[in-house]
Amino acid sequence: AEIEGLVSQGVREVTLVGQNVNSYRWAGTGFPRLLRQVCRVIGLERVRFITSHPKDLGQELLEAMAGEPSACEHLHLPLQSGSDRVLIMMNRGYTAAEYLAKARMARSLVPGLSLTTDVIAGFPGETEDEFRMTMEVMEEAGFDEAFTYKYSPRQGTAAGDLPGQVPDDARQERLERLIALRQKLALSSNLRMAGQTVEVMVEGPSRHGQGQHFGRTRGNKPAAFGSERALKPGELVRVLIEQTTTATLRGRAVN
Repeated sequence: AEIEGLVSQGVREVTLVGQNVNSYRWAGTGFPRLLRQVCRVIGLERVRFITSHPKDLGQELLEAMAGEPSACEHLHLPLQSGSDRVLIMMNRGYTAAEYLAKARMARSLVPGLSLTTDVIAGFPGETEDEFRMTMEVMEEAGFDEAFTYKYSPRQGTAAGDLPGQVPDDARQERLERLIALRQKLALSSNLRMAGQTVEVMVEGPSRHGQGQHFGRTRGNKPAAFGSERALKPGELVRVLIEQTTTATLRGRAVN
């Protein structure tokens, strides 16, 4: 009812938010069923959700994404580390191999999936070899985008009391290597879209001048594009991707 009310006010895209959407249960309804119900609200063009926990991600949710036209082909699946030992210390509940198996399943079941993640550098006890494992898993997963962080000690947390705290300069150096890899992966992902015509939802005018607009693809990639006609936020347009950067797709609206 809340989403139907939003649609009646002109909303065309919603994002379902939870720390772990896969754990949603209400009156016998799990998240895959909820996603299908939301996607079938008349007038709603796009449905997104964040965040999925790798240990709970299952085939049923991926099939719901693939089967509902308004479900966007974007999955944010936090990796955090590619080291099994570090994942145990983080209490994540999965191994690197299990994560990669889920990532492969997601790409096989959801055509054109944009897979994004979170990664932490310098968690207490992380060795140089274990950090390299994280980078190797990132490369193998082929993420379309990654949000990278360095571990920050916080008083009163379980991690803050762990032995083997990584010095800040080492954490920073590892973060910089993560950022460089993230840029490489994001650029590679964007370059694969060059020459394609994709659906973009207009968010507003671009700062690049008159007739320039900004929006996002179904895979949640930022897109800047020109249009010969005035466009309003919420409009869906077809955009031919002509150039790409690490962060943005660039092109022009086409009929």
